[in-house]
Amino acid sequence: MTSIRFSYSATFVRAAAWAAACAGVAVLAACASPASRFYTLSGANADSAGERAVQAPAARTVAAPAFLFEVPPVDTPAQVSRNQLVVQAGDARVDVLEQERWASPPADEIRRALSGDLAARLGSFDVYGAPHPDAVPVYRVTVNVRRFESWPGSRAVLDAVWSVRAVRTQAVLTCRTVASEPVGAGYAALVDGHRRAVAQMADEIAAAVRALAAQAPAAGATAGSAGGRCASGSQTAVSSSK
Repeated sequence: MTSIRFSYSATFVRAAAWAAACAGVAVLAACASPASRFYTLSGANADSAGERAVQAPAARTVAAPAFLFEVPPVDTPAQVSRNQLVVQAGDARVDVLEQERWASPPADEIRRALSGDLAARLGSFDVYGAPHPDAVPVYRVTVNVRRFESWPGSRAVLDAVWSVRAVRTQAVLTCRTVASEPVGAGYAALVDGHRRAVAQMADEIAAAVRALAAQAPAAGATAGSAGGRCASGSQTAVSSSK
């Protein structure tokens, strides 16, 4: 009788332990969240729109460029200033995607991608936050993004007002870039559309920098010289027109 009770008790304990283990596995499976995916606008292959960046000859370096540029932090709308991708679900509704994320906040992604694109196009480099020779002209690029919209399977929209200012002469050119890039299905395609939009803005900013550099030390550049929607003059004149 005793052996029967012992066998029954042992069997019950094993069954209870097995049930507890299964319950624990079920709880862990229920609590585990899907893996997040991270996207960036910069990197070795960021300018993916058919090699749009102007490539310098192999023998050319940027060791002693004719001018330098600096890109301060970029302003972006508050609703997209987060690591999660914010996608349009309609004209008046957005979805915040927890598993689809930027590697860094969009403002930083745009700034770094733009800086890299300008370095490739201008044969120069970004000296923001770094000391630089007083004798070398510096052009400050300020960007205020008004719209940074992601329409899955449709388009990526970038609407930004930007200015290029010659630090030494205060000549300034203020322009606007509006880019709407068609995209395919998937969030990677959406991010690639934003890369192309930033590349378009880099094309226009590079043209503005060249226009100011070509006219130095004149007070400003003509609006048509940058090939976009621009206003030109000295910093004081442009500021007073607002």
